[in-house]
Amino acid sequence: MHEFSLVVRMLDMAEEAARAQGAERIDAIHLEIGALAGVVPEALEFAFGGAREGTMAEQARLEVAYLPAIAYCAACEGTFELDNRFGIAVCPTCDEPSADLRQGRELHLTHLEVT
Repeated sequence: MHEFSLVVRMLDMAEEAARAQGAERIDAIHLEIGALAGVVPEALEFAFGGAREGTMAEQARLEVAYLPAIAYCAACEGTFELDNRFGIAVCPTCDEPSADLRQGRELHLTHLEVT
């Protein structure tokens, strides 16, 4: 379960940022995760529950925005959402394949709520 190592690193980054701001506690951690990032939401939440013990984020909420995978079709000059989790992009309008993924691989710690 690689989600545990992701959560540990995220907590390290969050604590470093919170301390730099003079915070005593992390109340919430906000993430953006793309559909193709390879993260299992249930595993991420489970890992967060265990890894946060003994940290500044021990009582924190994990707020996750899940982003769809979006590709660009050069033939149609438009974007479309992928309907699969494998990154196979075929334009639903013209059936042309696309390798131009515009969104979907993100894994960002966007911001913290601290006190």
